[in-house]
Amino acid sequence: MRSNPIKEWPDNYDVIIVGSGAGGGPMAHRLAEAGLQVLVLEKGRDHARHDYVHDQLTMQREAVFTPDLKQDPHTLVTKNITRPIPTTLGWIASCVGGGTVHLGGYYYRFHETDFCMASEYGNYQQIADWPYSYADLEPYYCQAEWSAGVAGAVDDNPFAGDRSRPYPMPPLANHPAAAQLQTVLLARRLHPFPTPRCINSEPFDKRPACIYCDQCGGFGCPVGAKGSVQETDLRRALRYPNCSLISSAMVTRVTHDETGLADGCHFIDDQSQTWRVRARVVCVACSAVESARLLLLSSSAQYPQGIGNQNGLIGKYLQFHAVSMAQARFVVDDNPDLQLGHQHPLLGQSVMDYYFLPDGVSAINKGGLLRFDMFPLSPLENAELLLSQQTNPLWGEALMQRLAKQYSQYRYMYAEVFHDFIPNTDTFVELDHETFDKWGLPVAKIHLDLPDHHRLAGQWLIGQVADIFYDLGAEQVDASDVGGTSSYLVHGTCRAGNDPETSVLNAYCQSHQVKNLFVVDGSFMPTSGGAPPTLTILANSLRVADHLLSRFAQGVFI
Repeated sequence: MRSNPIKEWPDNYDVIIVGSGAGGGPMAHRLAEAGLQVLVLEKGRDHARHDYVHDQLTMQREAVFTPDLKQDPHTLVTKNITRPIPTTLGWIASCVGGGTVHLGGYYYRFHETDFCMASEYGNYQQIADWPYSYADLEPYYCQAEWSAGVAGAVDDNPFAGDRSRPYPMPPLANHPAAAQLQTVLLARRLHPFPTPRCINSEPFDKRPACIYCDQCGGFGCPVGAKGSVQETDLRRALRYPNCSLISSAMVTRVTHDETGLADGCHFIDDQSQTWRVRARVVCVACSAVESARLLLLSSSAQYPQGIGNQNGLIGKYLQFHAVSMAQARFVVDDNPDLQLGHQHPLLGQSVMDYYFLPDGVSAINKGGLLRFDMFPLSPLENAELLLSQQTNPLWGEALMQRLAKQYSQYRYMYAEVFHDFIPNTDTFVELDHETFDKWGLPVAKIHLDLPDHHRLAGQWLIGQVADIFYDLGAEQVDASDVGGTSSYLVHGTCRAGNDPETSVLNAYCQSHQVKNLFVVDGSFMPTSGGAPPTLTILANSLRVADHLLSRFAQGVFI
């Protein structure tokens, strides 16, 4: 690491929050609202709405949300890749608001079984029970849904857990084909329900309704209809004079005093100046890979393996999310009931009937959640889809004719299946002492292994998806991924649990070893769940914030 003089930051804080995404943003709002002095440090930029252009080339080429691999990579090792290679795997985002800025906004709750996998399935791989239940988190699920602004319906999913409050908004409008899809799903005795999304279906929270632009997942929202943490919790938090945000601030270590308690951190600002800033409590929320990396970088004579890492478990139990994908091609003129000439971008239907597999498919019967939608009409997605369907390259007139046919004669739908990433001994993160970022720090080295369950569950689930699409009238269904790995959904590197020998954090995401150190992103999750985790991370952050406020009221953290 480059040696810069360390300057003392002029202000002290009650709480420093490192990271401004799904874990850090809600906590900042809750603590600032209660009157605590809060500082949020964010490595990335603070973009304005007008920065979120609907330009695919710009978004892909300029690394608006994820870092440039030449300056700030992760590295990857697998059974087939023994020499670490640069990868974006595990990079959710590097900007104010984190991954919530460019996510598609699918805000599902976890199933009750997701909290007790070990009790349900026994000693399988490295699964573990959570230190709390769905019932403990349910009030905070409601708070998170209302804080972010989730559009959904409560009466259409018999597999959902109990809830104490409805969604704040009705579901988003959908393509006319959604009605036909519902008919097909009901005929198969399934229970479709509107996909819950943190996108305004009507004006809410002084933000406008969705304009249905077909540029949501992977893009920021230029009108503010998407309930990102940047638009919601952080905006509210920063209204209080006792809350501050510093963007483009690279935190390089969590510091501690002579007793071993955390007392602040070092960060490098956008002028390459290194600062030491102090606080009574430090909350880390950088995403699971980067949070583990920061704690491992924060080594000292007292914490030689990294702060809070006495048992050596920081970085272990890394999980992404298993995902399977399929695209269905429909001939527009052959399916008049589907009204495929309609340009509405959303199909917006989900199914939880396959959350559990039939016996015999895999070693455990954990399945997944199906989400159906229209394939984007955007040029790059369609060009990539066309490329995937060709055995020989196309160019010139043949390419132009095929592209014209792609848009005029066909319309595509797709299904995304979220299923569990099973924690295992061969998937973890550590420091790569041979590869360094632009600040001279060792980057995160990801070791990745995929248990057979991912592939077996994915094959069965995609089989169900294909049957559904053919029932709907599809000409062709192609699986583009089966039991694959989603880069943007990351969990598990600082597992929470009741036993300090087998976990890093307690039930309130408080370090077992360093009592005023908390980790509040997806790092705490013992298992990944069978649905996107963002809403669960938001809800947990609010739960931890309430616990932290109770500790401040008592004046103790031990």
